Amino acid sequence: MTQDRPTLGILLMLGFCIVAPMGDALAKLLSDRVSLGQLLLVRFAIQALVLIPIIAVTGRIWRMSGTILSLTVLRTVLHIAGIGMMVSALFYLPLADAIAIAFVMPFMMLLLGHYVLGEEVGLRRMVACAVGFVGTLLVVQPSFQQVGWPALLPLGVALNFSLFMLVTRKIAKDTDPIGLQAVSGVMAVMMMAPVVFFVPSVAAPILAWESAVGEVTWTLLVAIGLSGTLAHLLMTWSLRYAPSATVAPMQYLEIPIATVIGFIVFADLPNTMASIGIAITIASGLYIVFRERAISRQPAAAPAAPAHVPAPAE
Repeated sequence: MTQDRPTLGILLMLGFCIVAPMGDALAKLLSDRVSLGQLLLVRFAIQALVLIPIIAVTGRIWRMSGTILSLTVLRTVLHIAGIGMMVSALFYLPLADAIAIAFVMPFMMLLLGHYVLGEEVGLRRMVACAVGFVGTLLVVQPSFQQVGWPALLPLGVALNFSLFMLVTRKIAKDTDPIGLQAVSGVMAVMMMAPVVFFVPSVAAPILAWESAVGEVTWTLLVAIGLSGTLAHLLMTWSLRYAPSATVAPMQYLEIPIATVIGFIVFADLPNTMASIGIAITIASGLYIVFRERAISRQPAAAPAAPAHVPAPAE
């Protein structure tokens, strides 16, 4: 068993909080340069190409069968859909707003854990969920006025990745995380390649492969694949060296870091109402994280949803 090294775990999670919004910024830059299908195909292809050699060198377990294989297929479909919705949202929304809205995911996971998995959720955490939803609505409201229904896409991302994490939790004990991501990358390529290469571009231009892509665009495509893979590895390694209760609060740093990146790259800043909503969302989410930590320390406590806050998009 790996010995806990909290400082290293915290530094790795900080790396994730920097790399993940950088990947989202790259997705926003690419959203009007290539089709969504091409972006997704290249992103997952690079994930597979990076992780397969790691499996070969380390001898990790990657073979799957039965229920685990079926759930991995479902998880891959959810992963493709989640990233697709996030990239689409970033075409319309400022980086910080999209990420902040998607951070309603911890509240959704808490509710799904209660109603789907039968996990115990107390009144105070339910109230925190309600307050967090209010904060999210404050972020959605000005964005909805400006761009219409695409402002709701990050809510779809949050719901999608909540289901994604529920499936992941079902198979986590029986799979190696890096092996799982490598297999998922291969599955995603097998699903996306026929659609991208064989569906006529006239019928679905959003999925078509665009051969006339410049060198800069290809560089950005490779970068988004590498950043998504690196973000996942940083998160996985952070949880290897530190308990989730230690590193989970740090994930909310992703929102202010995304705000800084959005301002530097796109000159975007959340307006006053959105800023208030972001603050409420962060405060509510942190309350749930610390409440989970307190409950986990109680010897006779009922099982509760994990404190780890999953990333909206990797």
